[in-house]
Amino acid sequence: MPRDESPTARALLLLELLQSSPGITADRLAARLGVSERAARRYVAILREAGIPVESTRGPYGGYRIGRGLRLPPLMFSPTEALGLVMAVLDGHHDAADPAGPAGSALGKLLRALPEPVAHPAEAVRKVSARGAPGTAERPDPDTTAVLVQAAAARRRLRIGYRPGSRGERTMEVDPWAVVVHHGRWYLLCWSHTRDARRVLRVDRVTSVTALPDTFEPPPALNPVETVEEHLSEGWTHEVEIVVEAPVSLVTEWLPRSLGRPEPVDDHTTRILATTDEPDWYAERLTAIRAPFRIVRPRELREAALALGRRLAEAAGAVDGDRTFD
Repeated sequence: MPRDESPTARALLLLELLQSSPGITADRLAARLGVSERAARRYVAILREAGIPVESTRGPYGGYRIGRGLRLPPLMFSPTEALGLVMAVLDGHHDAADPAGPAGSALGKLLRALPEPVAHPAEAVRKVSARGAPGTAERPDPDTTAVLVQAAAARRRLRIGYRPGSRGERTMEVDPWAVVVHHGRWYLLCWSHTRDARRVLRVDRVTSVTALPDTFEPPPALNPVETVEEHLSEGWTHEVEIVVEAPVSLVTEWLPRSLGRPEPVDDHTTRILATTDEPDWYAERLTAIRAPFRIVRPRELREAALALGRRLAEAAGAVDGDRTFD
C-alpha cells in the first residue's frame, strides 16, 4: 500500500485483513499496510476503540483475529464483481435464473441488496435463462461481459474486437441486443453494422469493447434465447434432415431449437432440418429422441450414428466383432 494512504483507509484495510486472514501476525499486517509493526499495533488499538473485538494470541504461532460479537458491515460489490458472481452461479446451476429455485432465490436476495447501478447488469444476465446443462466451455472475462451487458441494457452501440477462431482478429460495430448463456457458453446476440446482418458472437472471443455515442432499438418482441438457438442451428457445413415418428410437440421437448427446425409432416411425424460442422457431436445429441427416427442426410451423420451405436453396444457387451449376443 502507498505510504500516503489515509489512516481511515488503513484501518478499513486492517479490518479486511483480520476477517480474511484470521491469526495474521503483526509483521504481516505491517507489510500489508505499508507501516511499521508499532504503527500496525496502533491501528489495531483504533479498531478496538471503535468497538470491534480484535483478539490477540501471544507466542510463535500467535496473531490477531476478529472475536465474537462483531456485526459485519454491508457487503460492497463492484458491477464486475456482481456479474462475476452471477456468471459463476449460472455456470454451476443452470436453473439459477428461476427465482423459485433455491439457487435462484438466494441469488435474487443478494441482487436486491445491492445498489441499482451494481445490480442492474447482473440482473439483466440472470433474466436471460441459461439453457441446458452446464458445459465446460471457457468462461469469458467478467469485465468484458459486464461492459457488454451494460451496453445492452443502455441500448448503446459498440465497437468490438473479435477473434473468430484461427482467422485472426476483426473489428466490428454492433448493436448488442442481449448476452445469452446457452449450454455453458456465453454469447452476444447483436446486429452487426459491419456485416449488415444478425450475429451471435462468443463472448470469450471478444478482445476489446468501446462504447459509441449511437443508440439503438432492439427488434420488437425479441426472445434472445430462442433467437440464439435458431441461429446456432443454421449456416454450418453439413445439411441435416431427420424424420422422427413423433409429433412436433414431443420432438421440441426432446431437442433444443439449436439442433434444428422441426416441421410437421403429419400429426404423427416430424422432419428436423438443420446444419452442423460436427456430425459426431450431433449424433450424440440425437440419443435424446425417445421415438424411432431415420437420418435422411448427410452421409457423415449416418456414419457417425452407426459408429456411436457400435460403441454403445460394445460397452454393453452386446457386440463382439461381427457377432451379436442375445
